[in-house]
Amino acid sequence: MRFSDIPSHENVKRQLHDMVADGRIPHALLLHGPAGIGKFMLARAFAQYIHCQSPTPDGEPCGKCASCLQHQSFNHVDTLYVFPVVKTDKIKAPVSDDYMQEFKDFISVSPFMDFDRWAQSFDKKNAQPVIYVSESEQLEQRLAVTTTVSKYKVVLFWLPEKMNEQTANKLLKLIEEPFSDTIFVLVSNNAAGILPTIYSRCRPIEMKRLSDDVIAEHLTTHLSVDPQDALSIAHIASGDMIAALRSMDATSVSRMFFDYFVQLMRLAYMRDVKGLKQWSADVTAMGREQEVKFYDYCQRLIRENFIYNFNCPDLVYLNRTESQFSKNFARFITENNAEKIIDVMNQASIDIAGNANGKIVNFDAAIKMIILIKNF
Repeated sequence: MRFSDIPSHENVKRQLHDMVADGRIPHALLLHGPAGIGKFMLARAFAQYIHCQSPTPDGEPCGKCASCLQHQSFNHVDTLYVFPVVKTDKIKAPVSDDYMQEFKDFISVSPFMDFDRWAQSFDKKNAQPVIYVSESEQLEQRLAVTTTVSKYKVVLFWLPEKMNEQTANKLLKLIEEPFSDTIFVLVSNNAAGILPTIYSRCRPIEMKRLSDDVIAEHLTTHLSVDPQDALSIAHIASGDMIAALRSMDATSVSRMFFDYFVQLMRLAYMRDVKGLKQWSADVTAMGREQEVKFYDYCQRLIRENFIYNFNCPDLVYLNRTESQFSKNFARFITENNAEKIIDVMNQASIDIAGNANGKIVNFDAAIKMIILIKNF
C-alpha cells in the first residue's frame, strides 16, 4: 500500500512521512475519524514505509523490496494485525490469528474497512465482533520476541473501541511500558469509545471526512461511474466511501425506488385512484425495511426537485435518470407543496417503522399526493 494509492488526507500523509524522516515515530499512534475515509489504508502504508528497504525520494515505500512485497501480501513477519473477532463453539478464546486468512480476504475486497461487511463474514451471524482479553495475552507474548528482519515491529490495531475493559487494561500495560522496538498504530472510528487511559498515551491524529469531489473522482476513476452519477452518489454518502460503494451495490434497488416514485407522481397527477391502490400494494410487498428506505429516497428526490427550480446546477445532486425526469417534473414542486409532501412521506415512514399496516399507510399517502401534486 502506497500513500499515493489513498485518496486525500495529504496533511496526514505529510505528518506520517515526517515522523519517519525525522526518526521521531511515537510508540503509540492513533488515527481516528469517521468510518469509510481510508484510515486503515494509511496505517498500512505507514507500516510499509517504516519497513521499506529503499523508500523513494518523494516519500513512498518502493513497492519492490522484499519488505514491500511481504506487506502487499499481508505476510510481513514484523507486522502484527489486531482486529475484532467472534467466539464460536470451537474457538473459546479467539485471537486475530484465528481469522487471519478471512481478514486478508476482507481487506482485499474492502480496503476502506466496512465493519458491517466484516461482521457478516462470520458464520455466527448474531455475534458482534470484539477484541477479547486472549488477544492482549497473545500480543504480549509475541512482542517479547525481538524483531526478525526490521528495526521495528508494527502493530496495526483496527477498532480499539471494540475492546472490553479487561482487554483494554492489559493493552494499557503494553503501551505504558512499551518494548523499544514496537510501534502501535491504532485506527478508530470512535475515539470517544477508547479507554481514556489508553487514549492519553497515544499521539492522536484526527482525520476528516472525504469531500464529495474526492469520492466522485474515485468512483469515476476506479469504477468507471458517469461523473454526474458519481457526484450524486458522493453527495448522499456524506464523506463516507463505504456508503458510496454500498450505493453502487444497491443500484438496482435505487432504480426500483425511482420507478415507484415516478409511478406515484404520475398516478397522482392523473387522479387514478385504482392505480394508486395497486401501487400501494406493490410498495407494501417490498417489506417494511425497504418501505422506510423508499420514503427516505422520495423525500430526497422532492428536495432535489425543489432546488432544481432555482437553476443552480452545482446545488443539485441527481443522477442522469433522475435529472432527465426532473426536467419536466420539477415545476410541480414549489414552495406551496414541497414541505407538505415531505411531511406526508416522513409520517408514512414513521408509521411503517412503527408496525402500522403498510397497505393503509401507503394508500393514504398516495391519496394525499393527488391534492398536493396539483397544488403547485
